[in-house]
Amino acid sequence: MNTPQGSLSLRHYGASHGSHAHAHFQVLLGLDGVLELEVQGRGQRISAGQGCLIAPGERHDFEARSGSRCLVLDTAQSGWAHCPAQPAQAAQAVALAHYLAQALQHPDGLAQHYGPLLLLDAWRIPGPAPRRYERPINWDQLSGWTRQHLHEALSVAQLAQQVFLSPSRFAERCRRETGLSAMQWLRSQRLALAVQLRDGGMSVAETALRCGYQSPSALTAALRRLRPH
Repeated sequence: MNTPQGSLSLRHYGASHGSHAHAHFQVLLGLDGVLELEVQGRGQRISAGQGCLIAPGERHDFEARSGSRCLVLDTAQSGWAHCPAQPAQAAQAVALAHYLAQALQHPDGLAQHYGPLLLLDAWRIPGPAPRRYERPINWDQLSGWTRQHLHEALSVAQLAQQVFLSPSRFAERCRRETGLSAMQWLRSQRLALAVQLRDGGMSVAETALRCGYQSPSALTAALRRLRPH
């Protein structure tokens, strides 16, 4: 084989030469004509746009009464052991086969080097996309830090920094995980602490200062909206 991934070739089939087997995988994709194929006693037909994977040791025989042209890959690449007998992504595999058939006309091209792996990728059953790891946000811990700093002019960037995220990523996670925008979440923390301090007997002026309200009247208005009656 030309590379560890295997060897690609264009083959023309006609009369049968008798059954045989290989010690490697053989992958066929029909380009023109019809190829009658028998693998381990099971008959099938490969027309243009169809494919077949023959596993190592499987006895098989070919015949094409009117001639057939196929792209053939001979490979020992272990990834083929997990592939179905026919291409899982047929349209992509066929389009790739036609491209590789043209590319093989240029011996100095890269088809022989990259083609086998591209064909494997088009043939196998696609798995689910890997999920991006997300560092969990400890919202209780962030809430505790925020309440200790509400007297400051906090920004979304400062909140994001506490959980090692960019401001935009933090804003997206906040909306997804709490149902609030980042600024809404910050306002909810400010108001919750204000209610707690007022219920504990702290004056409006001191509560406004501790919670970051611009004035006592701003705090009073926020509390009225929370408790209209």
